[in-house]
Amino acid sequence: MKKQGFTLIELMVVVVIIGILAAVAVPKLFGMIAKSKASEVGPAAGTYVKLQQAYFSESNAYGGWTLIGYTAPAGGESNNFKFTGGATLAVEGTTTAAVGDAWEAENKVKLNDCDPGKNWVVALDEINADDPKDAYDATVAGGANCTALTPTFTNIGK
Repeated sequence: MKKQGFTLIELMVVVVIIGILAAVAVPKLFGMIAKSKASEVGPAAGTYVKLQQAYFSESNAYGGWTLIGYTAPAGGESNNFKFTGGATLAVEGTTTAAVGDAWEAENKVKLNDCDPGKNWVVALDEINADDPKDAYDATVAGGANCTALTPTFTNIGK
């Protein structure tokens, strides 16, 4: 007599293996989705810092977004982030560092364990304001949950 098909044990083993793979793969997938959404922050902040450095090297002064020619991605608001800043310099076109934040991105959606409303901030650092290559302080509000999404963000401008 010829056997055809799979035994119940074989089918159960396959279901268990698929369940284990799904339990490992699904969290990884959502982690990668959150990192891809957060990946727009780094280049946007890097562009701001580079334009600010170029403006400083030409005029020996710092400036707001309009003065340095910076435009926020997606007109200031994307599906995931709201970009603000630009008008917070104490006096535009001076070597005096910013009194407030010069560039900020606020996440509008939950990114893994990083709740909405957390901020990625690049501010001019008053202590090193005379050195355009070391004049920026990049911080991420929300602790390790948000920092892990953009691990190189705090090195922007350094």
